[in-house]
Amino acid sequence: MQTDTSGRESDLEFNLLGQVEIRRGARAYGPTAPKLLQTLALLLTEAGKVVPSESLINELWGERPPASAQRTMQTYVYQLRKLLKDNNLVSTPERVLCTKAPGYLFAIDRSQVDEFHFTQLYDRGRAEMAERRFEQAARSLRSALALWSGPPLANVERGPLLSAYAVDLQERRRQAHSLRIQAEIEAGMHRELIGELRALTTANPLDEHLHAQLICVLDRSGRRGEALHAYHRLRAGLMKELGVEPSRELQQLNLDMLSNGSSRRAVRHTDGERNGTLPRPVPPDQVGPNDRVVRWPLDQEIR
Repeated sequence: MQTDTSGRESDLEFNLLGQVEIRRGARAYGPTAPKLLQTLALLLTEAGKVVPSESLINELWGERPPASAQRTMQTYVYQLRKLLKDNNLVSTPERVLCTKAPGYLFAIDRSQVDEFHFTQLYDRGRAEMAERRFEQAARSLRSALALWSGPPLANVERGPLLSAYAVDLQERRRQAHSLRIQAEIEAGMHRELIGELRALTTANPLDEHLHAQLICVLDRSGRRGEALHAYHRLRAGLMKELGVEPSRELQQLNLDMLSNGSSRRAVRHTDGERNGTLPRPVPPDQVGPNDRVVRWPLDQEIR
């Protein structure tokens, strides 16, 4: 829902990709009380949509809310409206934070929320990758990642709904980061990526996709010995921690370097990808029963 652009609310920005904040220009506003901030965060995740009172109560108190939960929640909404009014952020708080059955509506435009812009840029980068416009994809994905200032909802205590939302956001951030690296590999930025990928594989020693990217950039930078060493370090870690061999693709990558002197033909190709293209990240709903996916720890910060 679009707000009344004649009011002051049209120049506000709302942040979820880091600390939850309301911003006008360089100045940030927001409640400090934990439950009040939690209420604001949930309303922002559904900006432009009605959030049922039941969902707010579940987020704030879980499955055993107090008898006063409905009344207390109404008080939190009142306090949020007061914050908007006292800081002269909106002209009519009741029109921006509306009571609308069966709950409440934060009537701002989605484009005022940083998560909206992240999603747009991420989707653009994915489309540019599919069109093999790798330099443009890298720029789009770098812009998407630049919107982040820290872990999602960093200053908010999370109940079940915000916890699930934060996990989804963090996963999309990781996918954007991985795809940005892939775009830069395809754009020929092999040497520039070595340091970053060494750091990432050290922090995530069982992540096969990151190791495949590191092996690729090392090999294409003329450092085949280091690429082979990276493969054997990964294999040793997988055998020690999980008792498994690397994936077939990584084993073929290693064999191809040994036999042909190049990793370029060793990677599985899909959707008409040319030789030398690493596998694209697979969405969770497309992972097959025989696929082994090692994910980054949820608290691992991406830089």
